[in-house]
Amino acid sequence: MRIFKINEKIEVVCDWQKTRYGFRHLAHLMLDGKEIEYAKVCYYNRTWECYEYQTVMLRLFEKSTALSEEDKKLCKVWANGDHTDWTPFKTVSAIAKMGDILCQGQKEKNDWKARMIKAGLGDKGLIMPEDWDSLDEDTKESRLNMVLEQLSKVGK
Repeated sequence: MRIFKINEKIEVVCDWQKTRYGFRHLAHLMLDGKEIEYAKVCYYNRTWECYEYQTVMLRLFEKSTALSEEDKKLCKVWANGDHTDWTPFKTVSAIAKMGDILCQGQKEKNDWKARMIKAGLGDKGLIMPEDWDSLDEDTKESRLNMVLEQLSKVGK
């Protein structure tokens, strides 16, 4: 579940459910803390959105009878922004950087960082270079530190 706060009175509570053929996203429009309307979008495969739940929120705003035209416009503009949750990437970066404190020696630090990056991002498209194991430790350290720097800056 994820809650998107648009302004003082409008927020959207989104969630997903597994279906027989795939999954669906649900969005519940909350005005002053009370659920007013909801929308759903069904998927058979993956979504092609800027961020998770964007499509279902846009559908909710489009069909809403509770929102004024001004509020609908505000919500649509808001929904077309980037609301990606970058927290997991920043968390991976922070945990991997702890290798500099917890480990001794360059090889042990590099192994820790690589292991944490793989554990945190392995299911999100991370592919380590085929020649990774043949690289010298200085090159590994440089590459790992660049990745961690990017992960800590993402979403700013």
